Amino acid sequence: MPLRLIPDETKIPFMRYAPLAVPTSLLAMVASLTLFFVVGLNLGIDFKGGTLIEVQSSAAEADIGGIRSQLGALGLGDVEVQGFGAPNEVLIRIEAQPGGEAGQQGAVKAVQDTLGFSDYQYRRVEVVGPKVSGELARTGTIAVLVTLIGVLLYIWFRFEWQFAVGAVAALIHDVVLTIGFFSIVQLEFNLSSIAAILTIVGYSLNDTVVVYDRVRETLRKFKQTAITDLLDLAVNQTLSRTILTSLTTLIALSALFFFGGAVIRSFTAAMIWGVFVGTYSSIFIAAPMLIYFKLRPAAAGGSVGPAKA
Repeated sequence: MPLRLIPDETKIPFMRYAPLAVPTSLLAMVASLTLFFVVGLNLGIDFKGGTLIEVQSSAAEADIGGIRSQLGALGLGDVEVQGFGAPNEVLIRIEAQPGGEAGQQGAVKAVQDTLGFSDYQYRRVEVVGPKVSGELARTGTIAVLVTLIGVLLYIWFRFEWQFAVGAVAALIHDVVLTIGFFSIVQLEFNLSSIAAILTIVGYSLNDTVVVYDRVRETLRKFKQTAITDLLDLAVNQTLSRTILTSLTTLIALSALFFFGGAVIRSFTAAMIWGVFVGTYSSIFIAAPMLIYFKLRPAAAGGSVGPAKA
């Protein structure tokens, strides 16, 4: 017997709540952008430059407090020390040093001389200069913008311009709220965070296309029905699939978040957030856009005039 999380024939009036959902989302986007400019992001070494050192203690559990005290006396500026993976593994982040690459290498040597080699094994050392970090920030931003433009063209080609604008509006909503999420929780924003945003865009787009495809089918089948009723019908018909996909994705992401370690925590946290906002935007942003842009049944292949609003 197939798994049924919700009944097949739900009749939830989603579009009735759109006049409230859309302004609420706009306010949330404004708040997210305000947080971004006022509070900012907790940029990782990928974007602000610096040194990342991963060490493994010979003891069963690393003395994080002792390491932090020793390195704080070196005068290297902002030094972050945190547990990483196993109890005897430690991740050390050092801010960018004056003097370019030579200054960074000097900081690495100072850390190694202070901690020594008898009690610690140095498993990874990464140095990112300000020039590289600036290029990464630019290319990451370009990647997101190119993705949004590509989505616009793809949806326009597959459906109609109203669908394309609605899909891009939903994706912009998801990206902006995810940036706001990073600003609030102050998780480290690095290259994996950019990957998370692009993955959220893909997840949200997939959900939106499923809804849009059902909208197009109902537009052709019920040509005289009001557009709000058609959208409610389409969303309800895809609701079981949406909920099941979201739940299974959240189960996998939750396991990665709690047991995957610090390296992928910012990625998985952003993805968990993205599942919620992506599902929400597919229903309450992408679908209502078709009402606001006066979608007609003829636009989906029919031959009828304007649908009743």
